[in-house]
Formats: sequence, C-alpha cells, structure tokens
Amino acid sequence: MQLVVLGLNHRTAPVEVRECFSFSEEQIKAAYKRIHEYDDIRECVILSTCNRTEMYAVVEDSDDALPVMQEFLDHMSPGVLAETSYDYLFYFQAEECIRHLFRVSSSLDSLVLGEGQILSQVKTAYTLARTSGATSTVLNTLFNRAIAVGKKVRTATRIAYNAVSVSYAAVELAKKVLGDLSDSNVLVLGAGEMSELTARYLVASGVKTVFVSNRNLDRAEALADKFRGVAVPFEHFMKCAVDADIVITSTGAPHYIIRTWDVAHLMPKRKGRPILFIDIAVPRDIEPEVEAIAGVTLYNIDALEAVVESNLREREQEAAAAEQLIDEEMACIIARFRYLAYQPTLARLTDKAERIRQREVKRAMAKLPDITAEERRIVENMSKMIVRKLLRDPIIRLNEAAGTDKEYYYQDALRNMFQLDHSMDMVRERAGHRGEEQDSEAKTCHRYAR
Repeated sequence: MQLVVLGLNHRTAPVEVRECFSFSEEQIKAAYKRIHEYDDIRECVILSTCNRTEMYAVVEDSDDALPVMQEFLDHMSPGVLAETSYDYLFYFQAEECIRHLFRVSSSLDSLVLGEGQILSQVKTAYTLARTSGATSTVLNTLFNRAIAVGKKVRTATRIAYNAVSVSYAAVELAKKVLGDLSDSNVLVLGAGEMSELTARYLVASGVKTVFVSNRNLDRAEALADKFRGVAVPFEHFMKCAVDADIVITSTGAPHYIIRTWDVAHLMPKRKGRPILFIDIAVPRDIEPEVEAIAGVTLYNIDALEAVVESNLREREQEAAAAEQLIDEEMACIIARFRYLAYQPTLARLTDKAERIRQREVKRAMAKLPDITAEERRIVENMSKMIVRKLLRDPIIRLNEAAGTDKEYYYQDALRNMFQLDHSMDMVRERAGHRGEEQDSEAKTCHRYAR
C-alpha cells in the first residue's frame, strides 16, 4: 500500500474552481461513511478550506487509486470533475506527499506565508477523520507528526511574526506608537471590508472603544454593532476625534476628508494629547500636510505597504529555516515508518519466545513444588534474561537492515527460521485476523520508509 494526496489549492486552481470543491463538515462526514465502498482506499483525511481541498489517503496502489479518488471527489461534488480539467488537480505520492503535508501545516504553502489559521484547520480535519473511523496507524502517525511540525515551525522560527496585511500593519504601527492600546479610543472612518478587518484587529488588541463613522449611517451602525462600538454621523466625526487616540481612514472618497485646517483646530481641544492618523485609503483621505502639526503622527498607505513588504521578506527568510526543520522532521518520520514496517516481525518473534518461556517455566515449577517465592522469582528473571540475550543479536541485525535492500532478506529469514508465519496462523484465528491488518500496515509503512 502507498500514501498519496489528491487535491487543488490557490496555486493550481482559480477561485471559481476551488469553490466547487469547498466541502462542509456535513459533506465530509457523509463521505467518510461511504469510504468502505472504495476497496482501494484504506485510510482517508479530507482537508477543505477556502484556499485548498486535499484528500490524503492510504491506498493499495497509487496508479490504480488515482481514478478511484477522483471518483470519490466527484461523488462529493457531483458533475464538477466532468466539467473541470484534471490539470487543476495535483497528485503526490510517498515522501512527496509527506513533505507537502508538513509544508501545509507549517503555513509554507499558504496564500499568506506564515498565517496561523491553517494549522488549526489541519487539526480539525484530522480530528473529524479520526472520530469518523477513517484513519488508522499510518495517517494517525502522519497527521500527529504534521501537527507537531506545524507547532515547531511557529515556535522555533519567526515566520508568524510581523504584519503582512495592510490592516494588520496599521494596528501594529499603532502599538509601536502608543504602546498598550487598552486605554485607547479608536475612530474608524469608512465601513467597508478594510475598515471591518482593521476594527477586528483593534478589538483583538484590546482597545477601549471603537467609534465608526460612514456617509451611510446604517452601514456605520451595522459595523459598530459587530464590535460593540459606537456609530457616529459622518458630519460629526471631527467632534468625535477630540476623544480618539487613533483615527483610521478607509473611505472611497475621491478627495481629502480630513484637511490640515481641520486638524489644526482639533489639536487645541485635545489639550496636548497626541493623536495618530493612519490613512489606508486610495485615493488618500488625509491631507499630507497634517503631519507637520505638533502632536500628530501620520502614516499613509505607502508607509504601510513598505512595512508589509519588509515583513514579507523577513518571513521568506524564516521560511528557509522552516524548510530545514521540515527536512529534519522528514528523516524522523521516515525512521518511524521503518520501525512500523518491521515491528510486526519483531513482535511475532518476541511473542513466540515469551510463550515458550512461560510454558517451560510453568513445567519447571510443576516439578519443584517446594520452591520458595524468592527462588521462583530468581527462575523467572533468569528465563527472561536468557530470552532477551538470545534475541538481542537478531533484533540488532534487523534494526540495522531496516530501510535497506537487506530488510526483506532478514525478515524472511527470521520468519522461516523461527516459523513465525506458522505460529501466527493460530494467533490470527484467535484474534480475528488482526495479524493480517498488521502485515498490511507494515507493508504500507515500508513503502514510505523507502
């Protein structure tokens, strides 16, 4: 069996195509209930966000599984694949699949490099798949490691630091100028998407009060209600500015709405308290000469975009460090899959040895009815040490051969010499064929390890 991922994202498909593959939690749950109808798919996790839809799966054969997985997605979104070019889909296998998931969970594959939402989305997708019974050993191992890698990248690098959107940069600038914003009042001019996003960041930063003013008072009230703020009629916003520490403008006005004369008359009313203006509108809302007035700090869109560009370059530098971490984690999980590949053989060997040891000790104890508890303990310990020392060299040789051309040779040799396959036939019958499942998972892990 093999590990694969089939999907599309913002790099491979336009938004009108991604929309067709955007699945709700209920759609994904329903799909997991039908997974048993697809014999080629043994395990599955579906990750669906606004920028990507990806189906991670453990399959019998990667070539045969591709049309089956396409059919699976088609059933989730009927008719879409028939009308859409397959060129939008990517298909990664084995190590390429593992690396892709690690990069996704670390936000290296995100539209906004270093954004934090994707890690939570990966966790949610995996949890839903696991609770739906769609995962087993391989994907459980892979996704737990991927989530750990995502966390490690965010804590060991600065990829998530610094603002990379204009709205967020505006708030970060406000923090640099004013420090703690918990006692700050904010006036937001404009009620569009940029204004709402900026207000959201401000509220998250703990501002005291958000005033919202717009030419359309209804829109101002609607935005103010979202943040328990106060709507202000547009003709009175300069009166409100007397109490504001920060004024953020993002209107669609074709001319300046705050002029030098307005601010010159405003500042005496503030009794020496400084004020920060952040103009993120194009065309600009605030006359540039305002910056010359004492007590006034003014940033416009050019200053904010320069900050964003600088921060993006820093994140790109941190991304290089994150890629190195992923390389290290790739080696770890491949080693883990190697262990899982030969673990069933070692388990069979040690289980058989333990059964023989217990049987022979029991026979010996039957011939020694007068043995004391201390003597019984000594015999038990001695028998365990004999088994451990006898198995030590075979186990070391198998560990050394893991992931090499000799691995199959050593596994076959151990099975034949110790008749492990024969001994497991009886165990399988008693355990409901769980041994076969272990073998299947071991072969899957071995494919990843190589």
